[in-house]
Amino acid sequence: MTRLGADLWDEEFRVRLEDQLWVLSQDLLAQGQSVILEWGHWARIERDEKRLGARAFLVGVELHYLDAPLEELIERAERRNASGEWTAAPMTRAHFERWATIFQPPDDEEFLLFDKPIAAI
Repeated sequence: MTRLGADLWDEEFRVRLEDQLWVLSQDLLAQGQSVILEWGHWARIERDEKRLGARAFLVGVELHYLDAPLEELIERAERRNASGEWTAAPMTRAHFERWATIFQPPDDEEFLLFDKPIAAI
């Protein structure tokens, strides 16, 4: 988003960008390509929409979820902010505390709706 000259906190732009990325993803799936969606999907309904949309192309769909304690996420962001490497839009404790109230982590029932990743040998 930064390279496109957009404000990282511009929700309207983010929605338009994600919509375009999903259109591109569907085009790639239709051509038999693999796609990784690595944005948001904080709500179960968003994950359901993408899973079902991908299934329409008769492809396998995996869900990779990394669970980290809220304090660890905040500490990582604070270290990144302090390093000076991330200057576009620092994430604050307040951001994480707000996000924690809206994020819906996947549960065991939801994981069963996805294909299991195959371990690399």
